[in-house]
Amino acid sequence: MLGTSAWYGIDQHRIDGFAQLTDDEEPLHNDPDWCRTNSPFGRPIAHGFLTLSLLTRFISEITGNALVGTVEKSGFPLNYGFDRIRFISPVPEGSRIRCHATLLARDGHKDGDMLRFLVSIEVEGVEKPALTAEWLTLWVADGRISA
Repeated sequence: MLGTSAWYGIDQHRIDGFAQLTDDEEPLHNDPDWCRTNSPFGRPIAHGFLTLSLLTRFISEITGNALVGTVEKSGFPLNYGFDRIRFISPVPEGSRIRCHATLLARDGHKDGDMLRFLVSIEVEGVEKPALTAEWLTLWVADGRISA
């Protein structure tokens, strides 16, 4: 295992901001009054894609920013995508989450190294993870990619 991030709070302000940025505003995420009477969760839940988008923040923390391009090194990371994403349990507003990451493989690629991570997001006090995914990142070592 590479490591585990610190706990990170998910509040209504963050959920509402994500909804505004992505034009994904709906009562399940953005209307606490509606959720109290209509949602099985009793309060808003974070968008699955909000939780997924925080993986970049978490992997940077876990790796000590080792996968961040800088002016001191010629390489940089490219998000290559996912082979598998599963949203398993909700992230209720007011909860804390953290990420567990494992480097599954580092393989050669024509443009650098392909890194395959197994990541999961844990919700504090919840047995099942919020999400699990196999995430691919291409490290472009010499700063150039082929067309």
